[in-house]
Amino acid sequence: MRESVIYQDIQQEKALSIIIRQLRRKLGTVPPAQLLKIQALDSTQLDDLAEALLDFSGLTDLEAWLAQTQG
Repeated sequence: MRESVIYQDIQQEKALSIIIRQLRRKLGTVPPAQLLKIQALDSTQLDDLAEALLDFSGLTDLEAWLAQTQG
């Protein structure tokens, strides 16, 4: 079951939801442009973001991380 595409999609949606909640709590409102970029991340990148956001002190850190990840 853990190998099914549906199961993996559900797990990724849960991770995405948690990460967005953590970002909002730590940084405040996350701009829609950044939310779209976060939603486009794959599961490995979401895991990396979950770890990196612990060191973020502002939206500029998130923007820099997203820029580095995408380019």
